[in-house]
Amino acid sequence: MTEDRNIVRAAKLDTATVSDALDKLGIVGQCYQIQGRDPTFRMAGRAFTMRCGPAANPPGTVGDYIDDVPAGSVVVIDNGGREDATIWGDILTEIAHRRGLAGTLIDGISRDVALCRKLGYPVFSRGHWMRTGKDRVQVEQMDCVVTIGGARVAPGDILLGDADGVIVIPREHEDGVLDAAETIHEAEEQIRAAVRNGTRLDEARRQFRYHQLQTRSEKAFHPSTER
Repeated sequence: MTEDRNIVRAAKLDTATVSDALDKLGIVGQCYQIQGRDPTFRMAGRAFTMRCGPAANPPGTVGDYIDDVPAGSVVVIDNGGREDATIWGDILTEIAHRRGLAGTLIDGISRDVALCRKLGYPVFSRGHWMRTGKDRVQVEQMDCVVTIGGARVAPGDILLGDADGVIVIPREHEDGVLDAAETIHEAEEQIRAAVRNGTRLDEARRQFRYHQLQTRSEKAFHPSTER
């Protein structure tokens, strides 16, 4: 399989740096209140999306898609922020881990947290609780635009997750976002090095233009005119 260059680039960055790059470009990509089920979890991959809703009568399914998710993908489940029933558990975790998926992202909750921690399989969600989603939740649509923590996620977008949460990098803007994030990262590394060598923080920040790094660019994305 050909290496995805921008996934490799994203994986070297942290979400805080990419968040600053998104702000600079005027893009909303921070998934509010979404956290890893373990603070050590990291993930980087492209979105495999689905939208869920309340179960019909008779109910639909919640997990029969897993064998069709390409290796290296992030399973992205929009469950509308629902917190009274799960949408992901140990069987899906085991299969996803075995098939080499990059992780799972849920606007909702998961369960069976012990197994994802044991396997080191990254699950990011609003929380976890044991109540099953069976006969309560079903998959409504696959390969669609979804909303996760207030952020828009389209199929193929890059997802980056770490201890601070999850970032969405829209596919159509990924080069610009990653360029900006790498510039911010390099400047911050130079500031740290300068301070360790005795430079005052305010002087180091001036020298490496720290306060300009997150300032909205003239080339910022304008949703009202571009989408």
